[in-house]
Amino acid sequence: MESALTYKCPSCGGELVFDPGSQRFSCGYCGSSFTEIELRERTGGENRTDHADAPQKAPGEEEAAVFICPSCGAEIVTEKTTAATYCFYCHNPVVLSGRLEGNFRPEKVIPFRITRDEAVEKFLAWIKKKRFVPKAFFSDAQLEKITGVYYPYWMMDCTAETAAEATAQKVKIWRTGNTEHTQTSFYRIVREGKIRYKDLLKNALTKANRELAEGIQPFDTRVVEDFSMAYLSGFQAEKRDIDEEAALEEARREIDGYTRDLLRGTMTGYTSVQFQNLQTYLKEKEARYLLLPVWALTYQKKGKTYYYVMNGQNGNVCGRLPVSWKRLSVLFGSVTAVLFLLLALGGYLL
Repeated sequence: MESALTYKCPSCGGELVFDPGSQRFSCGYCGSSFTEIELRERTGGENRTDHADAPQKAPGEEEAAVFICPSCGAEIVTEKTTAATYCFYCHNPVVLSGRLEGNFRPEKVIPFRITRDEAVEKFLAWIKKKRFVPKAFFSDAQLEKITGVYYPYWMMDCTAETAAEATAQKVKIWRTGNTEHTQTSFYRIVREGKIRYKDLLKNALTKANRELAEGIQPFDTRVVEDFSMAYLSGFQAEKRDIDEEAALEEARREIDGYTRDLLRGTMTGYTSVQFQNLQTYLKEKEARYLLLPVWALTYQKKGKTYYYVMNGQNGNVCGRLPVSWKRLSVLFGSVTAVLFLLLALGGYLL
């Protein structure tokens, strides 16, 4: 059964949130902080307050569910993939435990390393370089919307056994007196081999923008932690809705492209190369489900949604930004005025 829960401070009973700066779980009431190991030792397990009522569909919302906040008893309406959020009324962090159980429980997590203040600072430094973005996109009200979200990914290892056949040509041209000679040689190329792919990340959430989900990579997957729902406290989180087979099929297409490029790199010294046959078989496949940290900001303008996302581990950014036509028109007007003045002066001097 799905339930809503909050993590409580062993010292005072206040709500705990994960602090990226200290990599500890902090209490905003008494100031106590704990590592995950200390929290488990103090509580004998994952310290939490549950409200185990099964969710109900919200009126008129087939894809939403209603949970009861363990802190204040208010109803929390969420989308079907939401796994952690905040209570709108008491603002306490709430983890929806049933969303991440069984097959949907991640194996690993990379905790946030960049704090919210650092995320805002990096965003402002980045946006200042974008001259034609409307000011409303980085107003104080907009900055309040920057949200830390754990997004679901599949991390895959596999061995690609590949066999390829290609035809190639070498063209040699030379002149003897007034005569031009062309010699064309034809070749058949065969390649076979094994390529090991490790820690290939694929998005596991349908509604996530693929361009942005891939644009903030890479993550350093060498520092993953065993998953604990306590890491979600103080952040939002999404559960996967793309299964392993679908992610593997997408990875297969990507691996085909990588493999073709790698093999093509071994076929040098020819004027042209054309693949006739390329077969790739994936062996020793292993997929792990994990949550990765992302700072996200959205902006609505004239019915369109624009995005800004930041890798919550290393600060890589990617965005689809709105354009201020007012700023562009000012620039265009200024350039036009300068050109007109130069032409006028040029005509006078002539």
